[in-house]
Amino acid sequence: MAQQMEDLAKKQPGYLGFENAREQLGIAISYWSSLEAISNWKANADHAAAQLFGKTDWYASYKIRICKVERAYEFNSLTTED
Repeated sequence: MAQQMEDLAKKQPGYLGFENAREQLGIAISYWSSLEAISNWKANADHAAAQLFGKTDWYASYKIRICKVERAYEFNSLTTED
């Protein structure tokens, strides 16, 4: 279901990206261009059905956070540059 939701999100207007740490913490982060795009994703019927299924079958609890990313950077020692 998580992969289906990620694939569906990629088709939505305003979608910018997706990251997850399902193996370690069960965290999934989606990035959107605006609050309107976030609201539209929340209202998507398939996404809403998956959230309901999560409440009834998968999770005892979960949190949603809506945040604005002001700056992002990363370090990766595995990346090589010529």
